[in-house]
Order: sequence, then structure tokens, then C-alpha cells
Amino acid sequence: MLKQMQKNDFIISKTDTKGRITYTNKIFMDMAGYTEEELLGKAHSIVRHPDMPKAVFKLLWEMVQGSEEIFAYVINKTKSGDAYWVFANVTPSFDEHGKIIGYYSVRRMPNPKALELIKPLYAQMLQAEKSAGVQASTKILTDILHDKGVSYNEFIIDIQQ
Repeated sequence: MLKQMQKNDFIISKTDTKGRITYTNKIFMDMAGYTEEELLGKAHSIVRHPDMPKAVFKLLWEMVQGSEEIFAYVINKTKSGDAYWVFANVTPSFDEHGKIIGYYSVRRMPNPKALELIKPLYAQMLQAEKSAGVQASTKILTDILHDKGVSYNEFIIDIQQ
């Protein structure tokens, strides 16, 4: 079953530098179907859906570990096996010396028209990953960005509007 976020919902979580959850809001717990105790200290990948291309997460980690924010469409998996789509913004959190100490993510309802573009793209990327690995999936995405003459974040933000 596909769950859907409400227009004014914001899913918020914080992780340490290894991606372990250190904070979650109630909307995240409700959407994912987990209690706070089940989430705190666990890898954020606890909600990773198998239909999510690894290449997108590879890009996400490269950007946030490089002190950049990233926007992404993500399909998540609930505790019961249901799914829900989010429009995510992930940013690094810094200490007073500028060192990354964790990551902060805010997710909201994705534009349904954007998902019409993202779903077939992710399916194509997943197929490439299965047959030729993450590099092949990444190439599909980078070729699209090159053809459009935009950065990844520009592409994602543009289709959300």
C-alpha cells in the first residue's frame, strides 16, 4: 500500500555522521510506523525502500559529506512494508569549528507531477544497477543532467515547483 504525506506535513530527523538516527519527529514515526525507541540509534536506512536507486544515495552522501545540501525524491518503506514518497532536503550540521557533526533532514510531500518524471527514471536507474552496477545508474542520471544543462539540485527543485 502507498501512504501519502499531507500537504502541511514535515518529516524531520537528525542523524550522526554515520547515519544513525538521533532525533525524529512524530510525523516521521507515524509515517514509518515505528516508535521513537525503535528508531533512535538505528541507521536511517531502516526506512530504505528496495525501489530506491543506490546511485541517488551515493550522490546524497557525497554531497552532504562535502558540506553541501541536497534535495532528492525518496521512496521510503514503512515497518509494515508499505511505501511513501517524500521530497527531501538533507543538510550537514556543523560544530563551532565548522566540523560536520551530523545531518538534518526535512521531508515534505512531493509534487505528484514530479513523481511522474521520477518514478520511470528511478525504474530505469534500478534496472541499470541490477545489470551493470551503480556506475551505470549514475551515468543515466548524469547524462540527463548534462542534456538539460543543470545541476542535480537544480533539476530536482525545478520539477518540485
